[in-house]
Amino acid sequence: MSMTSRFHKPYEEILGHPCDFRVRYRLYSQEEGGRSQTPFQGIRWDFWYENANHTMKGNFIIWPEFEDENGDLILEADKHIPWSGTAKMWIIMDPLRKYHQERIKVGTKGYFFEAGRISDCEIIEINSLMTNPTI
Repeated sequence: MSMTSRFHKPYEEILGHPCDFRVRYRLYSQEEGGRSQTPFQGIRWDFWYENANHTMKGNFIIWPEFEDENGDLILEADKHIPWSGTAKMWIIMDPLRKYHQERIKVGTKGYFFEAGRISDCEIIEINSLMTNPTI
């Protein structure tokens, strides 16, 4: 890695708790309405998930933190993320965690958004969703 590489500070260090859940994702190609290239670690896309009982409107403010093919956090902030893979997910608004605790389940389908839907996702693991702060 070059001396000019920038590093991503893990959200676990910033937020002071483990991730809420993990997803498997596939980004759309440009032909599918997505990007011409993938972004870098630290992109703050919003995440929306399917649930028949949504009562909330607007953005959930749930951010991805992308992992490499071995499931390790990508720490190079100037390296493009993979077109498909896994990501840790972080509910940024602690008071909304209670809302999501009642709706997020393994197998739930979701999407990343950037001025429109740009990926397909599926929740593959619940981590600390039920124990992280709900201030």
